[in-house]
Amino acid sequence: GALQDYKRGIVMGNQTFGKGSVQTVRPLGPDTGLKITTARYYTPSGRSIQAKGIVPEVMVDETEEGNLFAALRTREAHLEKHLNSGQGQEVKDAAREKVREEARKKLEEEARKPAVDRKMPEYGSDKDFPLIQAIKKLKGQPVMVSKTLVERKEEPKEN
Repeated sequence: GALQDYKRGIVMGNQTFGKGSVQTVRPLGPDTGLKITTARYYTPSGRSIQAKGIVPEVMVDETEEGNLFAALRTREAHLEKHLNSGQGQEVKDAAREKVREEARKKLEEEARKPAVDRKMPEYGSDKDFPLIQAIKKLKGQPVMVSKTLVERKEEPKEN
């Protein structure tokens, strides 16, 4: 968030989880406790990351084929009784739920494949797709942006 707020870099990759709060457990007895929210995280400009996370300027998939299971990722906003960001009404997205169901079916198909066919490339190797795209960006070459823009919503631009 600080890189974006201060325009000190370009964030590439996937949207983060969105855990923008700190919970502390206070013991009440030997077998009981009370969990309370004691702090919230904000970017330097005051933007809350709660239930939204950090959205990269350049969305990049994990592989050249895309993020087959990106729609199945759980974010803070998907959890029951999550804290909202305090910055507007949150709305459930029917289209997103449809994409999640399709991704779940693809995951089941993928799980039936032999393990050798499902192996992800090693981080930092010459097959590390996000790293390759970041190097291309640094060189001023075209970057293959995400095919799975399900999570990203257009945000109003601030002046």
